[in-house]
Amino acid sequence: MLYRATGPVTLVGGAPVSAERLADALALAPEAIAADGGGDVALPGGARFRAVIGDMDSLRDAEALRGAGVAVQPIPEQDTTDFEKCLYSVEAPLFLGVGFLGGRLDHTLAALTALTRVPAGRVVLIGDEDLAFLCPREWELPLAAGTRVSLWPLGPVEGRSTGLRWPIGGLRFRPDERTGTSNEATGGPVRLDFDSGPMVVILPAGLLGTVVASLGAAG
Repeated sequence: MLYRATGPVTLVGGAPVSAERLADALALAPEAIAADGGGDVALPGGARFRAVIGDMDSLRDAEALRGAGVAVQPIPEQDTTDFEKCLYSVEAPLFLGVGFLGGRLDHTLAALTALTRVPAGRVVLIGDEDLAFLCPREWELPLAAGTRVSLWPLGPVEGRSTGLRWPIGGLRFRPDERTGTSNEATGGPVRLDFDSGPMVVILPAGLLGTVVASLGAAG
């Protein structure tokens, strides 16, 4: 473990980063760490990265960052992505990831897959339109009627729901068989309970604050 944080951490990746979403993340998790090329992103308000972690095949100007007091931590192994290198090098109660959804499809898929390698609900990935997180075994959030709730299994998953237009009880989800995209809330609490298996919840990005609060309660 290279770094420890007592509060939430914003991780910044190399995919296109929305200034609005970056500001949303930093408001909740002001300590920032970059994954390789994410270190080239300008943080708002004169904020600086605590560190840049990765294999450094994308970062444009490591020396400028070092000169600004940013720790540049090369990790040359190629068995993991730069996102995963950050996750195993930093200890924090919660990670908000910006710059990992969007851009190259293979990078997005790798980031979603990496969610299965940390405790459920510990990482929220934030894109322009969506946010995504690995659902805890039990999770609840009040949502307005019509709010989009998509469920994407990363393996065999079974569970139950309340507050969804199309309940999931009795369904067996598998990425090669059945997924749960474009479900929606009926209004009021949405509750999900899973017996086993990794399920990613995908919601509108504007719900970030309430999602983070709900994951704290679930944790």
